[in-house]
Amino acid sequence: MSAKIKLRDVIEGIDMQFDDTYTFLNKETGEVISVSHENFQDAEELDSFENLSEWQQEELEIAIDVLGNDEKYIELPTKNDINEYRIMEDFCYSVQDKRIQDRLFDAIDGKGAFRRFKNKIHDFGIEDQWYSFRDEEFKKIAIEWCQHHDLQYID
Repeated sequence: MSAKIKLRDVIEGIDMQFDDTYTFLNKETGEVISVSHENFQDAEELDSFENLSEWQQEELEIAIDVLGNDEKYIELPTKNDINEYRIMEDFCYSVQDKRIQDRLFDAIDGKGAFRRFKNKIHDFGIEDQWYSFRDEEFKKIAIEWCQHHDLQYID
């Protein structure tokens, strides 16, 4: 039986991913966990964990559980699965002030788009508007992901 999933946990799991880290949902508990590539390697290669600190042992136990129980875990969408550029572009379209909209579109053109975009939203004082928009987009992604995997979620 699957636990009810907290949508906020899924959204945070999607948003807080790092390179060389995989984020999973435990379908039984509803818990979102992250496992580094290094921990997966260690879980497969190390014979003994006794000489490791307690927190390292805990991380390896999680990695072992994920590796041995793939039916219990579902990987969350990764940064590669999410088109953040499209989200920025959609935000630009949502801005009502044509002058600001044009400047934002200029900012996302070419190399360095993410940095320039963040600078512009700061310059225009619309960071709150951007982060609310982005949060809503991430929420939509999380809902679609839950529905795709037939997971019940709570908002």
